[in-house]
Amino acid sequence: QSQLVESGGGSVQPGGSLRLSCAASGFLLENGAIAWFRQAPGKLREKLSCIGDLFSDFARYADSVKGRFTISRDRVENRMYLQMNNLEHEDTAVYYCAADPGPKPDCAEPFYYWGRGIQVTVSS
Repeated sequence: QSQLVESGGGSVQPGGSLRLSCAASGFLLENGAIAWFRQAPGKLREKLSCIGDLFSDFARYADSVKGRFTISRDRVENRMYLQMNNLEHEDTAVYYCAADPGPKPDCAEPFYYWGRGIQVTVSS
């Protein structure tokens, strides 16, 4: 059974940091595109970051998180990560990891595999 499972969420004060982890099973993350999304209450889902190429690990970021968030993947552990720094109240949302069986140079949706989501709350 192929699945993605997020971990590392929780509550943090503004200016703090969290690292989200997403473990893949049943397929290899290194074979395809990976991405992180989030959805805040009453808002549309937002694509935060994506690595669509298999070889260069070139990452794309939404303007809302550029310079604060970093996407990465560990080919040995078959995990992907989202390092989130300088968190703001507006970053409060449910965060989802997503992956695809193949490369997506333009990071276009849809993605085939999805995690169930994990809550991140930024509050003072």
